[in-house]
Amino acid sequence: MSAEVCKHPGINLGTTHQEAHDAAEVVVFGFWVFLMSDLVMFGLLFATYVTMIDATAGGPGGKELFDLRSAGIETMVLLLSSFTFGMASLALKYTHDRFRLLFWLAVTLILGVTFLAYEVHDFVTMFDKGGAPSRSGFLSAFFALVPTHGLHVTVGSFWIVIMMIQVVTFGIDTQVKTRILRLGLFWHFLDIVWVGIFSVVYLAGLA
Repeated sequence: MSAEVCKHPGINLGTTHQEAHDAAEVVVFGFWVFLMSDLVMFGLLFATYVTMIDATAGGPGGKELFDLRSAGIETMVLLLSSFTFGMASLALKYTHDRFRLLFWLAVTLILGVTFLAYEVHDFVTMFDKGGAPSRSGFLSAFFALVPTHGLHVTVGSFWIVIMMIQVVTFGIDTQVKTRILRLGLFWHFLDIVWVGIFSVVYLAGLA
């Protein structure tokens, strides 16, 4: 099969990156399998949250605990980080410019850390209002779902740092290219999950 016929999910590097394009055929597919298993886990956490949404045990619920303004900022920041990672992917594919790739990865990292800072602030505020995980089934389900996503963003942020170090150390070789492709899928996946959290948890919780 020609390189033009062989396609894999995510950005395809094409003939100008023939070795990396061919290598990505297998490794990116394998990473999609991992993401689907992760999606099953999040699906179970969402299902648990929905079934426990009214189990407040007389304690505070979403209307008392959630800050829609902060959640909205987190959403905008994370969606913007998806755009900046897309720019990093385009820099990888079209410019072959190490500086541009590092710049967009750094911007994505800053946005990811900003998201995490807002999220931690939200959790602290909820604790101050009596919204600890042990207070009710609703809060246990909330803190099983939302911080799990935050943990994934933390892992993704560390992964970005590692990739930046590898770009500086090894240059943009085949392994670095395929790792960035997988990191991109992971990061965009987290954005999709967060849109679900924002809709199901925060918007529905304040309705």
